[in-house]
Amino acid sequence: MKIRSFAAPVGLSLLALTLQSGWAQQPLPAQPATVSAQAEALKGLPREDRRDFEAAQRGFIASLPDAATIRNPDGSVAWTLKGFEFLQQERVPDTVNPSLWRQAQLNMLHGLFKVTDRIYQIRGFDLANMTIIEGDSGLIVIDPLTTDTVAAAGLALYREHRGNKPVKAVIYSHSHVDHYGGVKGVASAEDVAAGRVAVYAPQGFMEEAVSENVLAGNAMSRRALFQFGHLLPRGERQQVDAGLGKYISRGRVTLIAPTRLITQPIQNEVIDGVQVEFQLTPGTEAPAEMHMYYPQLRALNMAENATHTLHNLYPLRGAQVRDANEWARYLNEARERYAGRVDVMLAQHHWPTWGSAEITRVLGKQRDLYKFINDQTLHLLNQGYTPNEIGQELVLPPSLAGEWFARGYYGTVSHNARAVYQRYLGWYDANPAHLNPLPPQAAAAKWVAYMGGADAVLAKARADFAKGEYRWVAEVVNQVVFSDPDNREARELQAATLEQMGYQAESATWRNAYLQGASELRNGVPKGATVSSSADVVQALSIENLFDFMGVRLDGQRAAGKTIVLNWVFTDTQQRYAMTLDNSALTYLKGKTDPQADATLTLPRTVLDAINTKQLSLRDAVGAGKVQIAGKGEKVGELLGLIDEFQPSFPVVTPRQAAGR
Repeated sequence: MKIRSFAAPVGLSLLALTLQSGWAQQPLPAQPATVSAQAEALKGLPREDRRDFEAAQRGFIASLPDAATIRNPDGSVAWTLKGFEFLQQERVPDTVNPSLWRQAQLNMLHGLFKVTDRIYQIRGFDLANMTIIEGDSGLIVIDPLTTDTVAAAGLALYREHRGNKPVKAVIYSHSHVDHYGGVKGVASAEDVAAGRVAVYAPQGFMEEAVSENVLAGNAMSRRALFQFGHLLPRGERQQVDAGLGKYISRGRVTLIAPTRLITQPIQNEVIDGVQVEFQLTPGTEAPAEMHMYYPQLRALNMAENATHTLHNLYPLRGAQVRDANEWARYLNEARERYAGRVDVMLAQHHWPTWGSAEITRVLGKQRDLYKFINDQTLHLLNQGYTPNEIGQELVLPPSLAGEWFARGYYGTVSHNARAVYQRYLGWYDANPAHLNPLPPQAAAAKWVAYMGGADAVLAKARADFAKGEYRWVAEVVNQVVFSDPDNREARELQAATLEQMGYQAESATWRNAYLQGASELRNGVPKGATVSSSADVVQALSIENLFDFMGVRLDGQRAAGKTIVLNWVFTDTQQRYAMTLDNSALTYLKGKTDPQADATLTLPRTVLDAINTKQLSLRDAVGAGKVQIAGKGEKVGELLGLIDEFQPSFPVVTPRQAAGR
């Protein structure tokens, strides 16, 4: 498709050529404003501090060949660092923020590392680390990564160099999938059930692990593509890192329920001869999380609360806002309680920190990092500043900004400050003009009309693009895209703008989001990109979780005026529920059935799991006698016919009506 020509301002000739000659499929180079911004960013970095490179390589033993390539049983690639070879060059390209380039290089270091006597880590095989502690008779595995294949490969690498010792215990430090999903790669459900392997986790782990991404799971999965850049090619103009690590492994996510919960604020256990003092830290980086102190080994494991980056108070994939004040408090308690008694501090991402004095210093600054963002956001909001104003106004003091571990490779001061505002005051900034705005597409049409039409907007936007005013160009051209998603000139200008913003971003998650947005503006919405929940996760959901999710999937408009009552009787768990559809809402009562119900379904819970994971249809289950329906069977079909299947690939950077364009 040809685009009409226009007079391009100075510095915009390449973009002009692209728009005149056709539809760009590849990212554009860094524009002069970006080149200048990267040079300016470089000036403020503590480049003389190279200690992280020494620490990240300390204790290296071995890794896997072929760029640590690991394949799933079906031959698909679970993990590989192929494609990241460009990070080996010393020259920082103009398309990558120099601070992020450094972090991306550090996250390339992979393999088996010795932390201290009896403590080893597998790093660079997934987004997270897997920590292995040698007990008296076997191994304690902490956080077995995201998928079973990479966890098994990491354990095999350890055994190749340290001996074939059995796993005696698994510890989940917290409830995020990259810290438990590979558990069946290091332990079997049979060994756990027989008591040969114990599984430890913080109180509330199962509830949080299986529910956080369920009710809003479809949207979170879609948004995670932007946060992590899963679909972006690897390269100087594309995906370079994810901040906490390179990316998330691909394969089978598994789950084995804990057999031993940590329930006390400070709880001491002896696991295969290793003393472990657990410190619960609920509501910090995860709703269920804990630190671990190993007094015999003089080591402290901070889980994901103190890594080599500013973390998220609000992840771009979406989640409940985390409590920065509590986060700082738990870091302070850990510092006071443990820092003087340890020689090494490790975490479940990145590399360790050695030396009691340095650990004390780092924990103090990490504490102050989250406390500063919390308190200074509240300071500004109490003066009437709005979220976007605070995100712009708040900057770290030099004493924090000058530390590599406080820089925003994953979270940022900007979006974390807005998260604090949301936690305390919600989405509304108190300006009544923002109380009930038009939805995006309708508002966009009015904005563009007020500004004199798309051609007038784009002419001004091209001039601002040439001046490097990318934040404004992205905002204003977004209005043109949403008012007319078929305007390919607007889409290309918006894509080019987001690219430049991505190139400049220090945060890997911001870079990925900008570049994924640019890709979708050019190439359309990706299809089939979201992976459905594994059978392990579905089986771990409570019946209440499943029924709540049915209510979320209910099409309320089509359900209007309908009343249906169903009884559910589960023969294997001896649970009963009375479910009611009324007023377009699906509710249920546990522990009872309704004698006036339209129908009663009697089935094992395992059959419901098979239906939910699409291994079996309800029709086939009834035909095979696995589900009995008494009463009006057509009412069952009527209710289930009102339950939507969410589409995993909905538009984000274009209006919903433009899906697939």
